[in-house]
Amino acid sequence: MRVFWFLLLTMVVVVTAVTLAVVGGGGSAVLQDVEPQRFTDPLPTTRPVGRADVEALRLPMAARGYRMADVDEALSRLGAELAERDARIAELESALAGAQASAVTTGTDLFKQPGGRPTEPGDRQTGGPARGEDDGR
Repeated sequence: MRVFWFLLLTMVVVVTAVTLAVVGGGGSAVLQDVEPQRFTDPLPTTRPVGRADVEALRLPMAARGYRMADVDEALSRLGAELAERDARIAELESALAGAQASAVTTGTDLFKQPGGRPTEPGDRQTGGPARGEDDGR
């Protein structure tokens, strides 16, 4: 019976010493508190968000996954950027449709080069020989 009490007391002393050493009860911090990760928004504010920006986006981890506030912030920013681009695309498409409609009614050629002749497939913008012209070779 004495051996049992001795082993029990020894085990309590060992567990207490290990616990105090781990939590820093001896005056020196063995396990220091880790500063929680904070979201530093790597998404650019001076230009539109690109594919490379989204691929480089790394959200800080939390105890149960990701911090919801940081994820919500990043997703709302991306949603706003996409909505802005969609609006710009719609604006440009309507302007193009309007220009095409006015060209049809007035009979002007939208694909006419400033020199006077319409562009054709295979024409070069560098001023090379047109169809049927000899380039001197």
